[in-house]
Amino acid sequence: MIIAYARVSTEQQSLDRQTDMLTQYGYDEIFTEKYTGTKASRPEFDKVNLMLRKGDVLVVESLSRVSRSTKDLLNILDDFE
Repeated sequence: MIIAYARVSTEQQSLDRQTDMLTQYGYDEIFTEKYTGTKASRPEFDKVNLMLRKGDVLVVESLSRVSRSTKDLLNILDDFE
């Protein structure tokens, strides 16, 4: 399964650029949210974490949409395993 995730930090920002790019991948499901990236727990990304299974692919427009830092990204990758 291909799962896409897009996030912007504020309600005023648009998800269009990210979702347009993600459409190229023919995802099975997309999760979007307008929620600050400074929080470790984000409601829609938490759903992505619960949904991902071995062999699934997570597609994002940029790693900055998923993680707050390199250390945070490494922790997220550990959680995926």
